[in-house]
Amino acid sequence: MKNSTFRYSRERLALIAFGLMGALLLIVILSWLLSATRMEGVRSLLSSEGIRWFFGSFESIVASPLLVWLIVLLCAWGCVQKSGAVQLLTLQASQLTFRDKLAVRMAFVLLMIYLVIIALLTLTPHAILLSATGHLFPSAFSRSLVPVIAFGICLFSVSFGFVSGRLRSLADILDALSTGIAHGAPLIIVYLFAIQLYASLRFVFNF
Repeated sequence: MKNSTFRYSRERLALIAFGLMGALLLIVILSWLLSATRMEGVRSLLSSEGIRWFFGSFESIVASPLLVWLIVLLCAWGCVQKSGAVQLLTLQASQLTFRDKLAVRMAFVLLMIYLVIIALLTLTPHAILLSATGHLFPSAFSRSLVPVIAFGICLFSVSFGFVSGRLRSLADILDALSTGIAHGAPLIIVYLFAIQLYASLRFVFNF
């Protein structure tokens, strides 16, 4: 059942990805047709300006905070899956072994230490991660909120997996960090098409 569900999800993501690619091609053709009719405010992606924009802006468009958030969240998801921490949501306390209970305690202690450090960097007067005006939003902390949450999840999961014996070596930890990216690779492809489609719409219709 799990494999069939995973295959179904990948098939849906494939449909979304190729649907976005088709929409991008449609925008290219539509921009050319509308600009040929001299519609005001429309720029063609097939013009010299449009081609220069497409090739020259591709890296800056793709390298957005959304891509970073996607990657770090996939890392966190992989750690939760590979370390066995996800089982904590389904198992009762009586079903945990002594080593699992010890691992949970250790993981929570490290997570609490991490949260205290974050609190000291954000909630104290003149904290380092506050903005120049002393606000939390927007600030350096708010801009890194998703990576901070993802790192906390990774810290809890890796410490639990290591103490419980599910992650036995540095190679296992690296595998846990990369598992989420490997399984979530289709999401990255969907992101690439989606962000380029959005940027192309902004270029064509100048908004």
